[in-house]
Amino acid sequence: MGRMTNGDTPTTPTTPTLGDLAPDEFRRQARRVLQWIGDYLEDPERFPVVPRVAPGDVAKTIPDEPPVEPESLDVVLDDFERLIVPGVTHWNHPGFFAYFAISASGPGILAEMLISALNVNAMLWKTSPAATELELRTLDWLRQRSFVRCAPHWRCALVG
Repeated sequence: MGRMTNGDTPTTPTTPTLGDLAPDEFRRQARRVLQWIGDYLEDPERFPVVPRVAPGDVAKTIPDEPPVEPESLDVVLDDFERLIVPGVTHWNHPGFFAYFAISASGPGILAEMLISALNVNAMLWKTSPAATELELRTLDWLRQRSFVRCAPHWRCALVG
């Protein structure tokens, strides 16, 4: 299906896009991000657990004014590695034992990518039947594995 021009003549876009990114560029950048994540998870010890920065150090590296023109994702990802990663507390680091256990396992990261692609908003059953029913089933499995009995007034099973 084409787009309409001012003269109401249908035109076909020469490059299909995913939002504002051509599919080939999306795939190229996704490969770069996946490679970075794989490298990061393979050797998190190359980073200090807690960043060696003082308050304001990261902010000093970010321009006060927004860019006038859009920057390429290559530039944005380079900035991420150069400016952001050194200022992050590395919760995935094996030496980080402060607050919570690791929550970003390999399968969890892959699942987050799928969730982001689908942009699921599971507020109600109607907004995403599959997500709602999967959540209910998974919570029921958790209840079963934690040996919590189902009281008669609880709704512990899915209907159907």
